[in-house]
Amino acid sequence: MAYINTKLENGAIWYDTDGNIIHAHGGHMLFRNGFYYWYGENRTNGNYVGCYRSSDLMNWEFRNNVLTINSQNQPIRIRTDLSLKNEKNSNGKINLERPKVLFNEKTNKYVLWAHYENGTDYSCAACAIATCDTPDGDFIYHGSFNPFGYMSRDCTLYQDCSGMAYFISAARDNADLHVYRLTEDYMNAECLVHKLWQGEYREAPAVFRREDKYYMFSSYCTGWAPNQGKYAASDGMENRWSILLNIGDETTYRTQPAFFLTVSGTKTTSYIYVSDRWDGKDYNNSRYVFLPVNFDETGEPAMNYCENFAIDVSTGEFRILC
Repeated sequence: MAYINTKLENGAIWYDTDGNIIHAHGGHMLFRNGFYYWYGENRTNGNYVGCYRSSDLMNWEFRNNVLTINSQNQPIRIRTDLSLKNEKNSNGKINLERPKVLFNEKTNKYVLWAHYENGTDYSCAACAIATCDTPDGDFIYHGSFNPFGYMSRDCTLYQDCSGMAYFISAARDNADLHVYRLTEDYMNAECLVHKLWQGEYREAPAVFRREDKYYMFSSYCTGWAPNQGKYAASDGMENRWSILLNIGDETTYRTQPAFFLTVSGTKTTSYIYVSDRWDGKDYNNSRYVFLPVNFDETGEPAMNYCENFAIDVSTGEFRILC
């Protein structure tokens, strides 16, 4: 029997329309051709990245594990490590974390960037790239590398309305956040435009734009344990960013940022903080939390917790039901 949701509960187990647990941790969403595609980590069996789709943001259909241990690989102009396996591990797997996907209008390719580790430790600190001709097909893996020789851990992608894209990742053992402008085909880092908040140890970056202002949320480095989330603002991705300010409570409601989703409708535009509630003892038991971000008259954001909610994609409304 298909699962049909009229509301969702933050922190509960979420199921797809076939009744299976949704595995899309540290993920990202992309809207294409009437569907929201939700990509995220799926560490079950030989999988790396799962893909779900929804027309209403409430009910999710499983589409494919778009990257697995057996995915096809293909070299590109960048020198990369093409391995998707580590024979030293009992399960033979590497780690691909925080997958993000953008559509490139010029190449008609779906381009995925992620954080790569060897599955044994966190010594690689690299980024990884994969591409596909469709949003939910079998992605071709193009390998991992260190952008301009720097470490690259927790990461995100941001695409501006002009089509310009940026890759943001934690560097220098997480001490700094680096912002890279991508090449036109999104297949390489063109330029390092920022080294942000040096020595403040930020991870899990997530970016969105509201009107003419850009916001970046992030967490402190405390492993699986939640901490006080912070945000900064700028009037351009390559312009000066503000100092970090607190958002939410002292544990960011026991969450860590994954990405932001902007839903524009006939009545309003909602800015939704999509996050993970990690279970450090049982990774596959980690949960999801969606929260609306509100703004005062000066443009400063605020975020409060709610248990039950619904989203109306036609009106753009995020309805709190608790």
